[in-house]
Amino acid sequence: MKAWRSALLGLTMVGAMMASAQTPVPVGTIFPYTGAGSEWGPVLRNTVELCVAQVNEAATAVFGAPIMAAIFEDDATAPVVGVDRARKLVEIDGVPILIGTWSSGVTVAVAEAVTMPAQVLHIVPIATSPLIAILPADNADLLFRTIGSDALQGVVAAQLARGELAAGHSFETASVLFVNNAYGQGLAEQFRRSFEARGGRVLAMVPVPEEPQPTYAAQLERALAGGPEVLIPVLYPGHAVVALAEARDLFGYLSFQYLDALRSLDVLQVLGEAVVGQLGTVQGADGGRPGFRQFAADYQSRFGEPPPLAFMDTTYDACAVAGLAIAGVVAAGLEPTPLNLRDQLRAVAGPPGEIVSVGEFAKAFELLAAGLEVDFSGAAGEVDFNELGEVATAIEIWRFIDDGFETVMLRRAEEIPSK
Repeated sequence: MKAWRSALLGLTMVGAMMASAQTPVPVGTIFPYTGAGSEWGPVLRNTVELCVAQVNEAATAVFGAPIMAAIFEDDATAPVVGVDRARKLVEIDGVPILIGTWSSGVTVAVAEAVTMPAQVLHIVPIATSPLIAILPADNADLLFRTIGSDALQGVVAAQLARGELAAGHSFETASVLFVNNAYGQGLAEQFRRSFEARGGRVLAMVPVPEEPQPTYAAQLERALAGGPEVLIPVLYPGHAVVALAEARDLFGYLSFQYLDALRSLDVLQVLGEAVVGQLGTVQGADGGRPGFRQFAADYQSRFGEPPPLAFMDTTYDACAVAGLAIAGVVAAGLEPTPLNLRDQLRAVAGPPGEIVSVGEFAKAFELLAAGLEVDFSGAAGEVDFNELGEVATAIEIWRFIDDGFETVMLRRAEEIPSK
């Protein structure tokens, strides 16, 4: 009884302290609202707005005031723009946390040019290049990622293409058309290694510029030489809507297997019934997972539709652990510096501690205010950061249907071979 009274007293003191203290901690976000990834920007912003509203509602109830304010910037799916916007967030807005972005090429540029030199906590919700995990070790443990690496997706994509996962879907030869940045290079190479390790043969690996082009006829001619049984487009929608339409119209070619970025309504709209039934892979949540179901229900309630695209679950998780880290700093009476927030991030995201899930911020904040530990179980999976700040998320096999996508199967991290 004395312990519980002490916890209540501590909670009351923290609430009083917060109510009379600082303004909410600014959290920078960078997503693509223009450029090749522009389809994602609005829904990722929606996701963050949902999370921040939940965090601040709970914080007001527990601490007496909101604790988190999101600032949104557009990276235009371009590294130069992303670096410029990140510098604005860090140097002008003074954010101690940055969440972003969608493209691995932009993310690596932002990390190397801005967040690592400035020692700002950087949480990556979407970019999947394996390179991110091995950026310089002197980043002071300030770079984290809430989505699994393409080292996993490339293996599953190769398993799928070689006929290990879906009946009637098996190829001996493949070519790869990839965007020439960290995302495309890393995923294309992992697919090639894993496909050839399974006895397949990659006929061509053809890069395309990161900046969308008016035509890809020359690259397609190289990629389709020799008649590959399947073309693997490691592209963004801004490239694919042109390149795949040209493959169909100029070369009469329609045998594709997709990767994560092309789980896209824009691609479906442009190619139509020609792609219905075709398969792809994406870092995905278990649709039966309680955390994902709660996230989907909360999103539908706020925005009037279920989450329409991939990566929204991992973005929610990035925002949620940022909010929990801020709450941990508040509860401990610390300044919200990047290093203090980093220490809290590791403490609130994984075990030990009482498990809290999507939307359970009031419960989490009460525990933190009472000096207890929490372990966040997210929309996309368990957010248990390893020593590199990485998590392992499942890989979904999906197919295009008339009005969107459907899940064929889920490969959990423990089911995926190492190569």
